[in-house]
Formats: sequence, C-alpha cells, structure tokens
Amino acid sequence: MSKLHTKSFKESATAYLFLLPGFILFALFIFGPLLYSLRISFFDWNVIRPERSEWIGWENYVRAFTDPIFRSAIVNTIAYTVITVTGQMTFGTLIAVLLNQDIRGRTFFRVAYYLPVITSWVIVSLLFEYMFSGQGGLVNYLLRDILHITSENIRWLADPILAFVPIDLLGIWKGVGWTAIIVLAGLQAIPEQLYEAAEVDGAGNMARFFKITLPLLRPTLVFLLVVLTIGGMNSYVSNLLLTDGGNPLDKTHFILTYMYERTFKNLEFGFGAAISSMLTVFIFIYSTLQIKLLQKPAEV
Repeated sequence: MSKLHTKSFKESATAYLFLLPGFILFALFIFGPLLYSLRISFFDWNVIRPERSEWIGWENYVRAFTDPIFRSAIVNTIAYTVITVTGQMTFGTLIAVLLNQDIRGRTFFRVAYYLPVITSWVIVSLLFEYMFSGQGGLVNYLLRDILHITSENIRWLADPILAFVPIDLLGIWKGVGWTAIIVLAGLQAIPEQLYEAAEVDGAGNMARFFKITLPLLRPTLVFLLVVLTIGGMNSYVSNLLLTDGGNPLDKTHFILTYMYERTFKNLEFGFGAAISSMLTVFIFIYSTLQIKLLQKPAEV
C-alpha cells in the first residue's frame, strides 16, 4: 500500500473514530427504538406481558386508514402545517429583509423577534389559552368592548373550526423569529456587488429582490421549508394544551395528539406505533424529495 493511501486511510479512520460515539448514541436512542416501534405496530401489543402480544399483521394500519378521527387528524395536521409554514416563511422573510437594512436599533429588534423562539411552548400555549378564553379573554375584550365588532363573547376553543385560529396564530408567532434569523444569515451571504451592479443597470428595489435576492435565497428557503414542515407535522404541545388533545368531540386532533391518546390513555400501543411509523415514513419521503432541490445550484 502506497504512503498516500496509508495516510488517507489513517485520516478516514480517525474521522470515523470521532464519529463513532455519535453513531452509537444514534443506534441506541433513535434507530433502535424506531425499529422496535415498527415491530410493535404489527402486534396487538400487551404492554404488561409483551411475550403474550398477538401478531395481527397490517391490521393496525388498515384500522388507521378506516378511522374517521385519524383521517380528520391528518387533515388538521396538514392544514396547520400549510398555514403555519406559509405564515412563518412569508413574515420571517419580510422581517429578515427589514432587519438586514441599516436601521437604528437593529440588534434590539433581532433579539425581540427571537424571544418567542426561546420561550417555552407550555408558557406561550397557556398565554394564548388565556387570550382566547371564551369568558374573559383579551381577544374577546378587544373585539367586544374596544372595537365593538361583536356583541357577545366568541367561544374560540369550544368550536372545532375557531379553535384552530389561536393554534395557527401561535404556531406562526412562535416560529417567525427563528425563520427570520435563518433568512437573515442567507441574505448576508449574498455578495453586495450583485446589488450594486443591478442598481447601475437601473433595477429598482422590487426587481433586485425578485431577480437577485429570492433566487440566491432558494437553498435557504428550501431548508426552511423542510425543517418547518417537519416541525408542523410533529406539532403536539400547543394543541394538547389549548384543546385538551382533540376537544371538542375529537374534532381538533393532530396526528401526534391522537397517537398519544390511543397509546397512553387507551393503551393501544400497536395502533399508536402504526400511526408513528406512517408519520415517520411520510416525513422521510417528503424530506428526501425536498432535499433534492437543495442540490440544484442557485441561479441569478
């Protein structure tokens, strides 16, 4: 073996040696439990005596697709994801463009917009629950007593449609700051010379935004689309606290809240594992397709 190959082998072995602890932790705490959950999904799982669990094949998966509550949870989750991801990316991009300007107090505004990101989901969920309370909430007070838009309190969280207003608003508000920071990093990586050349050619602000900024931000926006979509599909805490996990009448379930209810309240571990496995496969396929877009070079 040549000296060059020997050196290359030693460098690779050293790199893999440093990666080995991470691989071990991944196998023990992520990949291993994932495979075990997949196995459970094919059983009528007996959590007390696992050895007595009955093999039922694809029955849990068939049951999931024929369950009207699960189908409703899928629709609710997809709708929430589409609304919140669109809102976060739209407002986050606009805020990032503004924060990228040379304005007074720019650092303060960057910190202020990021504060909701580092605030606990439990705290902000309870805050929104108070704001949208059907009895004495702040939103009803503003609509009824200040703006006089309504004559009586709106029961936001008691209506299966209106309940998603605070849930969606919370999802957007909570993630806008993080989105803005990521987009801001992408904006600052764009060479200033491109804008100067476009300005010399007579391009206005809108033309420069659509012809230079957006095309060069495409990898950043695709990354955000993938990450935010995964986050939206895995939304759980806000829905659980605001609707008590599906109220009223199991109409506001998300996939994870329904999985939690069937698994830990009804002790249907096989059915819950089937739901978890389907969600995992969907997110994996979606992420793979979106990441393919990252491999295309940005063009101006």
